[in-house]
Amino acid sequence: MGGGQQQLQQLSQELQELDEEIEALEAEIADYREEKADIDDAVEAIETLDTGATVQVPLGGGAYLRAEVQDIDEVIVSLGGNYSAEQEQDDAIDVLRRKQEALDDRIAETEEEVEELESESDELEQQAQQMQQQMQQQQMQQMQQAEEDDGE
Repeated sequence: MGGGQQQLQQLSQELQELDEEIEALEAEIADYREEKADIDDAVEAIETLDTGATVQVPLGGGAYLRAEVQDIDEVIVSLGGNYSAEQEQDDAIDVLRRKQEALDDRIAETEEEVEELESESDELEQQAQQMQQQMQQQQMQQMQQAEEDDGE
């Protein structure tokens, strides 16, 4: 295998790795957006539910239980790291909004990373195309040279 062919193969491998990395980051962004949507649902529920309302509580595995809201003024909010705290309704909403802001920041950072990787990928693709064109030109010149040598 010629040196140009090896370089082309290496570029192709790098492009594939970049594509996989971009795909993983886009999956992360989708997860962040889903988490934000869940927080939106929680905020809406906190703002609209009243004490005594009946809700469905997820038990896991797709199973739910109907329950009555005992006190909507006190909400238990996950703080992260397997810790939760009871918060007053407005404080709980503030905690959830801050989580959303943190998710927005992560989404923006990850999207920026994706853009950088896509830019790098575009550059590598251009390099690969240039290499292919150069290799084709060299092959054409070699064929022309061989024909001229045969004609003599």
